Amino acid sequence: MIRLVFCRSRFSLIFQAIILAGFTRRLHSGAWRGDLGRRMQETTTAELRPQAGVGLADPAPSLAPAAGKRLVTTQSSVHLRHRLTSAILQVSRAGARMLSEEVDYGRLLLFSPVLLGAGSALWFLAATDIPVGPLLLGLSALTVAVLVACSGRPVLQITLLALALVVSGMLCSQFESWRASTVILDSSVTTTVTGRVERREGDDRGRWRYILAVAGTAEPEVKRPPRRITVIARGADAPFEIGDIITGRARLTPPAGPALPALNDFSFGAYFDGIGANGFFYGAPTKLDPQVEPPGARWTSDALLERLYRLRSGIGDRIRSILPGDTGAFAAALVTDERRAISNETTEALRQSGLAHIIAISGLNMALSAGIFFVGFRMLLSLFPGVAQAHPTKKFAAAGALIAVSAYFLISGFAVSAERAFIMMAIMLVAVFFDRPSISLRNVALSALVIIAISPSEVLGPSFQMSFAATLALVSVYQLWKDRPVRQNALLKMPALRPVVAVVRFFGGVFLTSLIGGFSTALFSIEHFHRLTAYGLPANLATMPIISFIVMPAGLLAMLLMPFGLDTLPWKVVGFGLDLVIAVAKTISGWGGNIDIGRLPGWYFSVAVAGFLLMSLLRTRLRHVGTALIAVSTVTVLVLPASRPPHLVISEDGALVAVVATAALASNRERPSDFIFSQWQRALVLPTHHPPKMLDGPAVPEEKDRRLRLSREQQNEARIAIRTAAAEGEAERFSCVKKAWCTARLANGHVVTVIENAAYLGPACDAGDIVVTSVRLRFASCRSGAALFTGETLRRTGSLELRFADSGLEVTTAFDALSRPWKRHRAYDWRNDRFIDSGPSSVSDSGG
Repeated sequence: MIRLVFCRSRFSLIFQAIILAGFTRRLHSGAWRGDLGRRMQETTTAELRPQAGVGLADPAPSLAPAAGKRLVTTQSSVHLRHRLTSAILQVSRAGARMLSEEVDYGRLLLFSPVLLGAGSALWFLAATDIPVGPLLLGLSALTVAVLVACSGRPVLQITLLALALVVSGMLCSQFESWRASTVILDSSVTTTVTGRVERREGDDRGRWRYILAVAGTAEPEVKRPPRRITVIARGADAPFEIGDIITGRARLTPPAGPALPALNDFSFGAYFDGIGANGFFYGAPTKLDPQVEPPGARWTSDALLERLYRLRSGIGDRIRSILPGDTGAFAAALVTDERRAISNETTEALRQSGLAHIIAISGLNMALSAGIFFVGFRMLLSLFPGVAQAHPTKKFAAAGALIAVSAYFLISGFAVSAERAFIMMAIMLVAVFFDRPSISLRNVALSALVIIAISPSEVLGPSFQMSFAATLALVSVYQLWKDRPVRQNALLKMPALRPVVAVVRFFGGVFLTSLIGGFSTALFSIEHFHRLTAYGLPANLATMPIISFIVMPAGLLAMLLMPFGLDTLPWKVVGFGLDLVIAVAKTISGWGGNIDIGRLPGWYFSVAVAGFLLMSLLRTRLRHVGTALIAVSTVTVLVLPASRPPHLVISEDGALVAVVATAALASNRERPSDFIFSQWQRALVLPTHHPPKMLDGPAVPEEKDRRLRLSREQQNEARIAIRTAAAEGEAERFSCVKKAWCTARLANGHVVTVIENAAYLGPACDAGDIVVTSVRLRFASCRSGAALFTGETLRRTGSLELRFADSGLEVTTAFDALSRPWKRHRAYDWRNDRFIDSGPSSVSDSGG
């Protein structure tokens, strides 16, 4: 990891040099403003000169009355056109003046991470990889043009610089993809895994989740084994330590794709996290004898990173040993970001009450820890008058706070929210050394540049987007508040009122912070999670004083005393505060504060984000253009009719199918997978679940052999049973025979059948219009003409949405092509040990 960060830092330095070289040359010179003003003046003179001549011309005295009327009408239209032109020119002049002011204040520099991130997003969202050669050639040409060829043309220079930043973002994305080169498991397999424990984390049910560096597989040997996997182990007497080599029989599956088309692709995040498979051990794994380390191996980057994770795990174990249950898990999450030990009940309560951001190591945690250390260390130095008078104690305190947040970041697990918060805090504290403003939009932009250059894949993730959106909005409002005209009020300076004023200011700050943070992240919450939290404001008002004055100060003191074994009492204080937070979360979550929004049109998110960025990054009235963009796009979404919902949704493995009814989802499982089904419910705004109606018995004797062959009489019996269940069963609800088949009749009369055993394929094709099976068949069509979706076809297309239209069955797939690195494993054929055609996915062969 350290070696990776070192490699990444070189990329960040390169792109910072490009950005600073381009912007510092022209953006602060004022030449662009003069050029724009001169061009605007020329345009104004050219427009007004001919119009003035027409307006002053006198009518000829020999014209007839009718001609006089026409002349008056002509003069009126000319006058109206003149006024309209003048208004347009005035608006143009005002816009040019405000744009020039934005340039003079360096606001265009703030858009550099936006352009770099836009290039990264374009590369990741493209259907295929963009060749590196043309990108490098284009970047070189743009850089030369920006630095040399465009001297004296500031508008063109800034345009080319913007294009150069976009191309640089694409190159960053390509380099990160090459750097990851993660091997993802192509299909589910049961095998014996041997690997080295790199990280571990316990959950609330006594299980342990390990990240293993795979050393080998056996029985069968996987031809394309992933280098790193996550597996869950249960039944062990004690957890394995980091660095142990363990082996056991495990079931491995590839990372999940989107639960529905256009939803989050979890294999994308797994690829850039280096995780090639997920799974669980059958029983407790066994520990093997440790390998002999070669000389010098203890000082490699991997060994140092292993020590760091061992320290992190030990801190979490120490906290949980003092504070049991959810309280200890909550406290450990605040320090080490290990959240799995928190029970599902508490986690859901925190999420519904809008307090989930507390357990994520983000700006709040970093700011409180740095601020408490900064103020405390400075107060400690002030107790020594000689030191306080002879030395800059403020800078000493900033140095101490920088060391503290650096240590916090190293044991936090390197999450993107912690990474962003650490870079932001480091820049703020370093600014104190040079007597520069610590809170500014420039610092936010610089931290965003560093993160995008290092990890451009985070641009598409909710953590990056929500953390930077909240930070950007808060700093932007802070700048407006700082620049406001201040009026002195002698009444507020009275000694008796000072405590009241301090309390009002604190809760007023918490109120505004929560309000701004909630509004700024609402758009991203809708896009990624399809819901909003209604009562986040009162929850934050109630808990922020507890976190600020009890939990974080006591936690910082406990961490300082932990090496001496004197941390028990401070952790008890932390536990008291967190018990209050959990109580508040459960109380407010009981109010039912979730607001389901569902999926919005794809264009809305891009337009609204553009409006949010304009509104936050600009300082003049031009920022209201962003407000207008958000308002107009939101009204458009509310006025326009919603997109037509699907009639049927199918998971990527074919095991879960649901009929989209009027007010509920009717699935083929009594207890569907919450991981997939909850995403369906939020995206389609259908929280009600209709489980299937279980029939009395199977149409044929139940068999465990999946290769069962039915006789002709058994096939006829199954065919009749499926048709009868579809005809007599409740419409838009499945009727199922356990471990055999499920069938449902849609509102339009079409019949869908889901089979678990390929032996029922013939009867299902004859009795239904749509047949779904998780079995990976070698063929992809029904002789009867029914649409067939198998485990093999679904592996290439991902999850599906089916709609019936006048033209026939419309199929929306999660993947259109499999050429991107995080999708490539879906095109691998393990039988032939090669990649099959990974072009556009097609369902035409499946009878659609």
